[in-house]
Amino acid sequence: MRLEDLRKLNLDMLITLKGLVSLMRDPEQTNSVFDVEDGLRHTKAAQLATDYAKSKPGVADIFAERYLAPPPDVPSLLKLPDDSLGHAYALYITEAGFDPNFYRKTEIEDDVTYLFMRMRQTHDIWHVVTGFGVDVNAELGLKAFEIAQVHRTLSAMLVAGGLLRTLFKTPENLDGLLEQVAIGYRMGARAKPFLAQKWEEHWEKPVAVWRRELNVEPATTYIP
Repeated sequence: MRLEDLRKLNLDMLITLKGLVSLMRDPEQTNSVFDVEDGLRHTKAAQLATDYAKSKPGVADIFAERYLAPPPDVPSLLKLPDDSLGHAYALYITEAGFDPNFYRKTEIEDDVTYLFMRMRQTHDIWHVVTGFGVDVNAELGLKAFEIAQVHRTLSAMLVAGGLLRTLFKTPENLDGLLEQVAIGYRMGARAKPFLAQKWEEHWEKPVAVWRRELNVEPATTYIP
């Protein structure tokens, strides 16, 4: 291994470890999540996850196109029919007080960095379609969904970290966390590829139709 590559690997590991320590202290630290993922970008696991995602029907085409949607116009989406994905997404964003463009941007240099960006851009859409809420257990349920769908390295690390944190800090909550993780993984394994979808070009389609087409039965922490 070249000295330059070794230095890059060491820097990536330091960034990942720093992010993991921060997340163990406070799982709601979004910047720490991005630190962890950015530190994983040159790993074999990240490349294998990308290859796995691309093996699913329709996903390779999205990668080849490098498809990214423009920022959503939340006020306009709120004017769509109540049952539409666009309205449900905008309502979810508004009621939770989220910024739809909160995610860390990264330059797309290859398939791995494109995967990172598309997953970040569509994160809250996945929340709405799967029905997972915004509490920590529900978030980890969605991460389990991502593991089944994409083999996302970050998701596996967050689920593992969540289990450890629960065991040490709130072991009485372990059953609830395991239930959400199990629900998410089973749902992700059954569902058609979320990464193959251009959600933003079909905001008007009802959420119920998306779920039926993608074989999704929403989670118990239900987002209508």
